[in-house]
Amino acid sequence: MPEAGKKAGKAAKNRTRRKQKVRVAFVGAGGRASSVHYPSLKDIPDAEIVAVSELDEARLNTAAERFGVKGRYTNYVEMIEKEKPDAVYAIMPPQFLYNIAATVMEMGCHLFIEKPPAVTTEQTRQMAILARKNRVLTGVTFQRRFAPLVRRGMALCRKKGPVHSAVATFYKNAVGGAPYYQGAMDILTCDAIHAVDTLRYLCGGEVERVASDVRRQDAEHCNIHLALVKFSSGATGVLLTNWMTGRRMFTVEIHSPGISVFGDIEEGGKVFADGQTGPVEVLDGFEISGSKKGYRAFGEYDMNRHFIDCIQKGKQPDTNFEDATKTMELVDAIYQSQI
Repeated sequence: MPEAGKKAGKAAKNRTRRKQKVRVAFVGAGGRASSVHYPSLKDIPDAEIVAVSELDEARLNTAAERFGVKGRYTNYVEMIEKEKPDAVYAIMPPQFLYNIAATVMEMGCHLFIEKPPAVTTEQTRQMAILARKNRVLTGVTFQRRFAPLVRRGMALCRKKGPVHSAVATFYKNAVGGAPYYQGAMDILTCDAIHAVDTLRYLCGGEVERVASDVRRQDAEHCNIHLALVKFSSGATGVLLTNWMTGRRMFTVEIHSPGISVFGDIEEGGKVFADGQTGPVEVLDGFEISGSKKGYRAFGEYDMNRHFIDCIQKGKQPDTNFEDATKTMELVDAIYQSQI
């Protein structure tokens, strides 16, 4: 075969091997979607944002113009029918989500949503059932488990052996603050659930036992949630979430035989090993991700990359609705297991 013919044949094979872009449509163009999800997908060569649906037309046009999206709708069903996306991102407050999520799945689209996955555990479980029935892939925005600092810390610890204990903390200064969405959601389910899910990821296995302390501190809603959790992996996890502290922080501790990681996902961390007083490695999310952008350094990009990869491979993402149900169940257990 002539050289030109060989090159043409090789190029054709390469084109065949290339994965098709995942066509994504958005329901919602609010602050959270525009700050992390749209930018993340724009950074992923295998993803293409083809349309957005938003009731607020000003917000709709702003997002579409900023990210170069052609399809613009105020009716998400019409958007799905006309654009035929592979996946839909439904990014909105949880109390408005369920019916939209159910409809999207019944229309045969893979679905990605923000945390919490629903208002109640039962809603999350029913969403998982709908996903199975309609054979769609699903994901929830539990980005802390995807944070570069967490992944690097876990990899280093696992080299030494299994994680035997871990801590996840989420602190905020919300003195005098109100519950979420005018009281529609409690703090642990709505926001501090990030720490609950991260603790599950760090410890692995299934929840076996829980002992907790939940309090209302100078407030008419629960704003302190502390728990000790025993997992089937043999690991013990400590959850410390408190909205009555001096400042906002999200930190983790990961401990395996002879090695420990202490880290703040946004501010960096250190690895200690073998009794040395100085760190054997300093962890910086920006450095690990190779980017100065927060959504690349704190986990949102990696989480979105994972979802797109899973669609292309036809496998359920790690934070699918079945797994998210387990995180919601642990939230319930923390409320139900007070000492």
